[in-house]
Amino acid sequence: MSTERNLHKAETLSQGSSSSDEEGWQDIEPDYEEGTVIKSFFDEKTFPDAKAMMIYCREKHNFDFMATRRRLNLDFHGAVKLSNYVRLKAQEGNATLGNISVDDLNDDIYLKPVLDNDGLLMSLDEILDEDDEANAELNTSPPSDIPVAQLLKKNALLEEQLGKLTEQFASFRQTVAETLDKRWGDDVTSENPDKTKNVKSGPAIPQSIDNNYFESYAGYDIHETMLKDTVRTEAYRDFVYSNKQIFKDKIVLDIGCGTGILSMFCAKAGAKKVIAVDNSAIIDKARENIFANGLGNIITCIAGRIEEVNLPVEKVDVIISEWMGYALLYEAMLQSVLWARDKYLQPGGLLVPSLSTLVIAPVSDTEYMNDCVDFWDDVYGFDMTAMKKKAMADARVEHMRPYSLAGSSSMFKRLELHDVQEADLVFTEAWESTIIKDTDALHGFLVWFDIFFTSRTETVSTDKLEPAKWHDEGTGKIAFTTGPLGKETHWKQSLMLIDPENPQPVLKAGDKISGKVDWSIPKDDPRSIVVEVSWKIGEGTMHKQAWNLR
Repeated sequence: MSTERNLHKAETLSQGSSSSDEEGWQDIEPDYEEGTVIKSFFDEKTFPDAKAMMIYCREKHNFDFMATRRRLNLDFHGAVKLSNYVRLKAQEGNATLGNISVDDLNDDIYLKPVLDNDGLLMSLDEILDEDDEANAELNTSPPSDIPVAQLLKKNALLEEQLGKLTEQFASFRQTVAETLDKRWGDDVTSENPDKTKNVKSGPAIPQSIDNNYFESYAGYDIHETMLKDTVRTEAYRDFVYSNKQIFKDKIVLDIGCGTGILSMFCAKAGAKKVIAVDNSAIIDKARENIFANGLGNIITCIAGRIEEVNLPVEKVDVIISEWMGYALLYEAMLQSVLWARDKYLQPGGLLVPSLSTLVIAPVSDTEYMNDCVDFWDDVYGFDMTAMKKKAMADARVEHMRPYSLAGSSSMFKRLELHDVQEADLVFTEAWESTIIKDTDALHGFLVWFDIFFTSRTETVSTDKLEPAKWHDEGTGKIAFTTGPLGKETHWKQSLMLIDPENPQPVLKAGDKISGKVDWSIPKDDPRSIVVEVSWKIGEGTMHKQAWNLR
């Protein structure tokens, strides 16, 4: 290792380490050196060592890392910055990195690892050594008139500094490993107040629940299911393509971008810039999809929570997101969209979609009860009625047949997404229904949601609060239902069955049923919901039951 770079590394490490950091390193045994894998700067290809990766990038992508490092005369500190700078720019879709200057690397943000487990940073010192030694052979020997004693003294000084460096460099490498699990952008420092972590209002979500939520979107199956949901995907596509004047030359933010499909719709509709954000590993595939479709110059992919990432713009013209969960609000993603709306959306900007409603209806379906509930009365000759309790405690995600409905539907909550606040997502609302058929028993309630896409100046009147009626208003009037009378969606409906120990009277067509819906968020699991329904038939006894959706 060159003694000159040792000095640079010692200086870099002394600046980048703090006493508090050192305390955190004492009991940690690094394990990153075994089986190191180096990922290409520009694609998903991996290599067993840094040299092979750099040769590949030079030949395949016309970027020579070592030549750039030599041209800029970068020390170890600068080479770390260069590596992270190239990875970051490549992720943003910048495929031309031949004109990098020293000024481009001034910001210390480029000390932050861009990739988790970036093997290049772990082995960078070794490949720099080899490069320095190779270039040293091309240089002339030191002047012979320098006294040997002076050279020996200088060498002794450097050896002493190298000894100190060894411990510091071990700390540095451990710091890099730790920051792969904790992004530097989350740290709060007095030197960088603008980089402080944004804290979302509302109930804190335990880390384990949050991690499980985002990990559930990292795989392929869930995205295949959503993309094949034509009701969902075609509604977004049709609104974007039928209203290109809304998106032309605009800056769009796509929250929870998944595979990137909504971002690509917006780019094709003429958006000037689209920022796609997702906190699951699917963001890597979204980036590949975007490049494969030639849209990397328009769409920028950013990994992280929307509340924590730093966007390349201060404001956007449009926010698009498919945030809906079961019963609309399960998963608590709407809270993140509202946070982004308040921080990033221009005054007069558009949320897509812009209106949602929650609907409830009474259910009576003897066939379903026999198949799915009374089944437990006799299971291969055994009494398993104890299992029924669970069936009554949790909401069930089902697509029910239209004839399961015992009464008319009742829209009990309207959410105008440009104006709604997080506090509005916990509520109590009245509902009522008219029984539409004679039935032996009321078995439960069915909850679903409807979604409406409007321009910023449009309002959906109460008499048009049904997707079919809004669609009939003309071209570009897009809406869809997740209810039993529409085409099945991946959201289905939420079925809440009444406990058999709470017997219900025989119902006649024309009977009135009324009550309230109480919607709450449990403190121990803020991504789930609890729905409590109260009801009475005519002037009869008021009943009440709560169900979990988790």
